[in-house]
Parts: sequence; C-alpha cells; structure tokens
Amino acid sequence: MGGRRKRKGGHVAFDPIIAETRFGCGLSPVVRPPETIAEILDGTSQPSHVETQYPIASFDHYLTRVLVLGEARKKIRAKNGPDKAQELRKQLRVFLRASAVDQRHWLVQSMLRRSSTDAGFRERLAFFWADHFTAKGKRQALRYSSAPYAESAIRPHLTGRFEDMLIAAVTHPLMLSFLDQEKSVGPASPFALKRQAKQFGLNENLAREVLELHTLGVAGPYSQTDVRQLAELFAGLQWKTDVGLAYRPEIAEPGAERVLGKWYGSQQGQLADIHAVLRDLARHPSTARHIAHKLAVHFVSDAPDDALVRAIEAAYLDTDGHLPAVYHAMLSHTLSWQGAGNVKQPVEFVGSSLRALGFAQSDATALEDKNVKTQFLAPLLLMGQPWEGATGPDGWSEDDQQWASPQGLAARPQWALSLPEILPQARPDPREFVRVALGPDAPERVVFAAGAAESRREGIALVLMSPAFQRH
Repeated sequence: MGGRRKRKGGHVAFDPIIAETRFGCGLSPVVRPPETIAEILDGTSQPSHVETQYPIASFDHYLTRVLVLGEARKKIRAKNGPDKAQELRKQLRVFLRASAVDQRHWLVQSMLRRSSTDAGFRERLAFFWADHFTAKGKRQALRYSSAPYAESAIRPHLTGRFEDMLIAAVTHPLMLSFLDQEKSVGPASPFALKRQAKQFGLNENLAREVLELHTLGVAGPYSQTDVRQLAELFAGLQWKTDVGLAYRPEIAEPGAERVLGKWYGSQQGQLADIHAVLRDLARHPSTARHIAHKLAVHFVSDAPDDALVRAIEAAYLDTDGHLPAVYHAMLSHTLSWQGAGNVKQPVEFVGSSLRALGFAQSDATALEDKNVKTQFLAPLLLMGQPWEGATGPDGWSEDDQQWASPQGLAARPQWALSLPEILPQARPDPREFVRVALGPDAPERVVFAAGAAESRREGIALVLMSPAFQRH
C-alpha cells in the first residue's frame, strides 16, 4: 500500500490510507486502497460486485411474504370455531420468526459487503443515506424490513439527484408506515366529513420530518403553517399491501396548499403534486446547506470547517443536487483530508474490524444463526447502536462524544477479544496485523504494544482498540 502524498507546504492532497479509512470501509489484507479520487467516485457509479455476491432482498420481494401472510390470515378469519385466534397468532409467529432469521442473515451480508468491497465509499454512502432517511417497521409485518427498504429506496439513487432519492424514500411504504401516514386524513375531505369521527384527522409527522430532517433542516425557513399545509397536501398519500402506493382524493384536503409561498395541488389532487413539492424542497438553498453540512459532519469532522461545507453546498446548488458532483466537491477539498477524523460508530467499528481480519464467505457460512445474535446483535446493542434500531426518525447521532464516552467504548474491547470465536482462522501475527489495519505509518506506540502482547488474541484486540483504529 502506498504512502501519503502531500502537496508542497505539507498539506495532505490525497492519501490512499485516509481514502480507505475515512471515506471507505477500512484497510484490508486483500483489497488495495484506491489511488485517486476518480477511482473512489468510479466505485459509486454502479452496483459493486458485493451487492450481487451478497444479496439482500428487495422490498418487493419482502412484500410477497407479507402478502402470503395476509392471504393465510384471511382464510383463517373466514373459518368458524374456537381455534381461529390461536391459528392467527401461530401464523404471525411463524412469519416473524422467519423474518427475524432473514434480518440476521442480511446483517451478515452487510458485513460481508463491507469486508469484501472494492468500492468502500459506496457502502458508506448507502449507510449514510439510509440513516438520513431512517425508517423502521412499526407494524408487525414490516418490523424486519429496514434492509429491503434501503436496498430498494436508497441504493438505486446513490448517484442520481437528491430529489429522486427524496421522492423514493418519502413515498416508500416503510416511511409512510413509520411516520403514521396511513392515519392522516384531510379534516375537510369527503371521507372525514362522511365519517364525522374524531379518530380521522390530519397527521403532521411526515410533513414535519420532510422539512426538518430530510430537506431544509431544523433551522430552515419554514413555519408551522408550512408544516400543516404540507401535511394537508400529503393527506391523500396512502399505501396498502394489496394495492401499493396511491393518491386517494377522497381522503385528501380539498383545494390547493401553499408551502414556502408556492401553491401545489388542485381540487382533485394527484401524486404529481407531491412529487412537485418534494423536488422544489430538494432544490431549495437551505436543503443544499443542510445536506452539505451533514456530509461533512459524517465523513470529515463533527465540527467541519465552514469552507468545506460551502464548497459542497456550492456544488449542490450548481447542479440541482446531482450527488456525484456533491461527492466530488467533498473529496477534492483539501480540508477533507486533514484532521483526526471522527470516532467510528459501532457498526463502522465492527465492519472495519472484520475487514481488517479478512472476514469472508467461508467465515459467514460457519456462523450459526444463534451466533449472529451473540456475536453481532448483542455486542452492537451493548455498544449503543442496535442493528437497525435508531430510536427516532433523526437516525444516529454524529457527535463524537456519543461514541467516545466511557459507556460508548466499554463494550468494544470485549468484542475485539472475542473475534477468534467469530473468525477462528483469522489469527494473524499482531506485528503484521498492525500494519494491515493501520497502514505503513501506524503509530509506533501501537506497533510496540502489538509486538509485546502476550498472545495473538490480545495483540489483535490492542490494535483494534487503539485510538488510531477507533477513528476514521
């Protein structure tokens, strides 16, 4: 692996090691780091081989099982007899057990992707955007569908325009369910007036999160009136398992709605009106600033230099949110290659540790389902980042203090020491492993500690728990 390249004056221009650790999934004993910014960006342009090699179900595929469950339960409900409720509960238990097994399998597939990819920036972007558009299943049938959601709504749009990803995520069944959109009915809609029931009302969750989290940001130029008007526009947006996504005028608020000073919709309303407001929000200057800041925080520093944010923001505005141009602006800025980097979130720590040790399909095949619980799910929970378990629509914290606190770091050493149980064949000499995991310029104190360790197990753990490895 190459050493660091510097411009005159000592400013880091491009560093293959930083390229793979800060903008990729970590150093690997079998995958070389990228040599240029162009190579990093080329790796995002199309699905990587690991996405085919280690597949995760699409949301449509997941829905086929939901539909099978629904049909089975319909047949049971049509029966008479005292055992009906018990049969329904049994069908649901069978579905949830199978879905939980799939979720654990997709976790392993995700780690194999991180470990094996030669397009680490693409994997990191998929994680970043799935977190930006956090959605979880609240209803039982959708409880384990976060990975299929990301596979279908996020990955296909990683190198398009932001507005396309925004539309795909906001109108996705999982997002609509997560933010209770199925409960939203226009107060003056024909449906609400006919029912005249209090349980049918306007739900502002989706509108608020679109403005506050997905586009303009918390400090964006919107008011409560904008939130309500957008919620009224969204009120016709519904999704049903057996029908799919649809705009239902009978539950929408009649008339046009005014969001940020612009009118959308008509007396009838249609899905195109929702797409129009989302595209306008995606192209708003405040959205450009919000997205630029989030990218800089996630990849470079939790307190990024404003010059870096402005450069990313300018690329966003100049191209109407064309994401490859936005990524290029970040990667080509000198400030992106300086500083200590962020503390790795637990998922990133686990993924980069497995990558450094060469986690491969043979290792995954040897894992039993129960081991995935004890060696991945449980440790991630103890580290403070349960798999697909963000507590709210704002996703995971980007604050280093969240992950660098004694509580946040306490569970990491034990997991690092347990790696020989997960990877029984992966016990490299720590004196060699330190250079694999940290690169040729590994800190001398870590090199000394790795060489002085009493066992390979302890030496590997010392490298993984070093401050140099804990940061991007």
